[in-house]
Amino acid sequence: MTVPIADLAPFFGLRPAPSATRPRDPRPGISGLTPDEAVAWAGEHGLPAYRARQVLDAVWRGRQASFGEVRTLPAAVRDQLEEAFRFDTAGEAEVRLADGGLTEKGVHRLSDGLLVESVLMHYPARTESRERHSLCVSSQAGCAVGCPFCATGELGMERDLETAEIVDQVRHAQRRLAADGRHLTHVVFMGMGEPLMNLDRVLGAIEALRDPARFGLGARHITVSTSGVVPGIRRLTALAPQITLAISLHAARNALRDVLVPLNRRWPVEEVVAAAREYAAATGRRVTYELTMIDAINDTDADADALAELLRGDLAHVNLIPMNQVAHTPWTGSPLPVVERFADRLRAAGVATTIRFNRGTEVGAACGQLAAEHAGRPAPAVVQRRRERIVAQSAAALRGERSQEPAPEPAGGEEGS
Repeated sequence: MTVPIADLAPFFGLRPAPSATRPRDPRPGISGLTPDEAVAWAGEHGLPAYRARQVLDAVWRGRQASFGEVRTLPAAVRDQLEEAFRFDTAGEAEVRLADGGLTEKGVHRLSDGLLVESVLMHYPARTESRERHSLCVSSQAGCAVGCPFCATGELGMERDLETAEIVDQVRHAQRRLAADGRHLTHVVFMGMGEPLMNLDRVLGAIEALRDPARFGLGARHITVSTSGVVPGIRRLTALAPQITLAISLHAARNALRDVLVPLNRRWPVEEVVAAAREYAAATGRRVTYELTMIDAINDTDADADALAELLRGDLAHVNLIPMNQVAHTPWTGSPLPVVERFADRLRAAGVATTIRFNRGTEVGAACGQLAAEHAGRPAPAVVQRRRERIVAQSAAALRGERSQEPAPEPAGGEEGS
């Protein structure tokens, strides 16, 4: 249940024209308010505290799509709210269905015209498990990390999302589910962007999702993925939440991970795993490690053995996911027999391992593919230059040569601090 996160454009210094076409709406999103802030706003406008509760109920539990539809509030109050806040900060531009309706990929248009994506995945009840509905959300418009097997970077790195822009992706999905009497059961921060480079707003979103007065989702039903922002992992460890931490690892050997996850040049794989190990010790929660499996690149016996040694004895689980084909890379996903052999070697070494398969490939399941389609593909000459550079860098990495390229810079300088 994974959506890869990032791409090449910032790494290559290649950046398409921004998709934003207008200034951002200055009104904050109503879903970004805490209950105390909602009560304070009501008081400042001469309204009783129960009006704040009515507002939050409409935002988080109702099926309304605008203030005008909230009939529990007087018209004058609806007008005040409309003037002060946006009811929805992430409008849905398109929803595509795949896998016989089990996967819904949505692209959301923000007030400044930027596009972000969410993916709603349905898992029917089975003998050993209940029905689940899991949403993958974006935390940034674009990404600055630069992993060369995902489409998000074709959009460039635009900006961090506001807390309301993150949770409004959840509200959209919940409204769709509620129409059929269903409820969202899991939220994963594995969409566009690096969550720990927008950590303050991601933490605000998690607080809203966990709050019984708002969405009321259990912490253990929330997963936050990172490509290895060590200060952010340590900050999460200090907070000791019960959320699941997922590490987009992709390689256990530094030379190769320098190419696959350019943040490795700043925080090498041993440091990332050490920080994750501290998180597991502080929370008692098993850490998930994600590997996008790329044919003849990171799927060898040597890669499996290096990973087994790196994680030996840890409270950890490995997910192996064959790579989605992305136009700008020369790579393909590892064949299933190769992935199975890799998994068998890990299991033999005592590392819990699951093989997972991508959902919604016919609608562009890899993160950023649908938004990139709306924004327009890079020119063929740009794609060719990317491919040539990837080939040269991966060949050097497979010879054990460490990259001399600088690590990507955080979009807003946050780095999870």
